[in-house]
Parts: sequence; structure tokens; C-alpha cells
Amino acid sequence: MSRRLVIITEIIAPYRIPVFNVLGARDDIDLHVIFLSETDAGLRQWLVYKNEIRFSYEVLPAFRQRLGKYNLLLNSGLSSALGAARPQAILCGGYNYLASWQALRWAEMNHVPFLLWLESTTADQRRGNALVEALKNYFIKRCQGFVVPGKASRAYLREFGVSQSVIHQAPNAVDNAFFTERAAQARAAGDTLRAKLQLPKRYFLYVGRLVAAKGVFELLDAYAKLEPGLRAEWGLVVVGDGAARQQLVQRAANISPSAIRFSGFVQKDDLAAFYALAEVLIFPTRSDTWGFVVNEAMACGLPVVATAVAGCVADLLEDGWNGKVVSTKDSAQLSSAMEYLALREELRTEMRTRSVQRIVDYSPDACAQGIAQAVLACL
Repeated sequence: MSRRLVIITEIIAPYRIPVFNVLGARDDIDLHVIFLSETDAGLRQWLVYKNEIRFSYEVLPAFRQRLGKYNLLLNSGLSSALGAARPQAILCGGYNYLASWQALRWAEMNHVPFLLWLESTTADQRRGNALVEALKNYFIKRCQGFVVPGKASRAYLREFGVSQSVIHQAPNAVDNAFFTERAAQARAAGDTLRAKLQLPKRYFLYVGRLVAAKGVFELLDAYAKLEPGLRAEWGLVVVGDGAARQQLVQRAANISPSAIRFSGFVQKDDLAAFYALAEVLIFPTRSDTWGFVVNEAMACGLPVVATAVAGCVADLLEDGWNGKVVSTKDSAQLSSAMEYLALREELRTEMRTRSVQRIVDYSPDACAQGIAQAVLACL
């Protein structure tokens, strides 16, 4: 018997489309997704891959305004959309938008189970405001079930006294097959593609926004601390864009010898090539609820160096097994980890295999299965 599920989420993120496609194809779930906005152009440069969507969805009229570090998003038509969709359960991606609270109220008035898809962790830098924490606690107490991507978010929910029995894991996932296949194609094109993209023979790779919160300044400092001979052989490729780009470029110019390349923002279709030709992904974030670039890199067969605060680390990485885990804001420790892997080619080869093995369990199918289990458990 098919159950009508409405998912409310912020934007049409490329990594969610494969999950929703799988979920929408299930016999036991009748899926409809309500997006609060197509994208957030002020923060992300992703293309909106509507041609890949295979599930029922709509995008609400929206007004978006950035107020300092806060993101104001207002929608109209949510109640009408929910009434038309007639859900038997609602899964809401977060609690920080007015629409989330409106959906919770609608669910209570219409006696529909309301589940929260939560990715926050105890290491989230946004924590600490007493009013925000009180509102969050109030919101959580009114939910009937929860979906989390991994161990860090599960532990966070437990701090609010949520029972293990109502927490369901839907592992965060990207389209592993897409990245694995594209990586294989890129490696086959090897030298030609490397010349076209102006990539060093060997390089550490960073993928993400160029803002201080992502640890990019610590990354440059860590690279500068490497022995000159190692820097002469190993480059650093930075993929992404953001407010700190110009400052980073200026700092990079003072590091010699070096082969630092700023490749700008790269869309999903071309991103696998940068992973495929790299040796190690560096994820030096100061605070991140997950880190989908780690999934992408592992699907392409890369070892990963990441800070312990990243939400994905507890699930995807094992220090010394498929990468290295370091403290946040510690460029010396990060540099040591980069050197450790750079000098051990055989270990990197083993870690490549282990990354591919680990990421198999973090697939769109596994994520869809976790969501379906959470929904069916509350009906």
C-alpha cells in the first residue's frame, strides 16, 4: 500500500535529486516534494538539473534576503500546496525557515505525522544563542519522528532527549555511479585532460566555497608549511568561488615554490575530472553539518584529509584507514597529515580502494530506504 509523503526542503540541490528519484519510484511511497526555492544564487552557483527530476514536485513563490549571516526566506502558498497534496506524512528538511513552522502547524491541525530531517551536529558553530536553542527544542519536541544522515546528527538529537526508537538513519548520499564512471573516464584521458585543465602532475584538491568558515586559509598555511621540495612536486588545486578568493590568490602568490591553481566554480558534470586526477582531497572546514564533497571524492576513489568537526567524518572516515582526521583551525597538524600521505604512495593506493568500499553504503538507494522506513514507522 502506497503512503502519500510530502517532503519540504529548501532548494533543488543536485545531490538530492537522485535520492528523491529512487524514493519516488518505490511502491510503498507516493512522493511529492515542495521546494521553497529553486536555488540560492547568492550563495551557490549550482545549475538546477530539472531535466533529471523523475518525481512529483513544485516550487513555492519565494522572497529571499540575506541579512548579515542570516538567510531570510519567505514563502506564500504553503498551506494551499499541502492541502492539495493531501499528505499522510510530512518530512521537513530543517527548522530555520518560517515555512518549517507553518508546515508543523498545518500538520498538527490536520492530524498528519510530522517528521524532521535534521543534519545539525554538536560541532555546529551556529549554536549558542539561547533564544534559538529554546525555539529549536520546542520544535523538536513536537515532531513524531526524525531522519538523520549519520552518527553526529543522531548524537545531537539525543542531547534533546529524543528516543533512539524514533530516530532513523538515511545516509547522506551523492550519485556514486555517476562520479565513479566519470572518474574512470577522466583517468583514461589522463595527460590530455590534465593539460586541458592546467592541472599539476600531482596535487592536493580542495572543493568548496572560498570563505573563512571552510578552513581555506588554514589550508593555504598548511601547504606553505610543507618542505619546499615537496611543494615543488605537489601542487594544490582549489575548485570553487567565494568572497575570500582574491585574498587567497594574493596569499598564494607569496608561497614559493608552489603550483597553486584556482580553477573557479565547476559544475557537477565536470567536477569528477578534478577528483580523478588528484591524489588527496583536503576538507579543512571549521564547521560543516556534513560535507558532500567527501562523498564525491570517495566515489572517485580518493583518500581524504578532513577536520574532526565535519559531520561526515564519524561515518565516512577512519584515521589512517582511508584518510586522516585532524583538528580544526590547526594548520600545523593539517600540514603534517598532508605530508604523511604525500610520502606514502602505497598507502594512498590502499586508501583509494577503501574509500570506494566505504561509500557503497552511502548511496541514493540507502538514503531513500532510510526515509521510507522513518515514514512507515510513524503511520
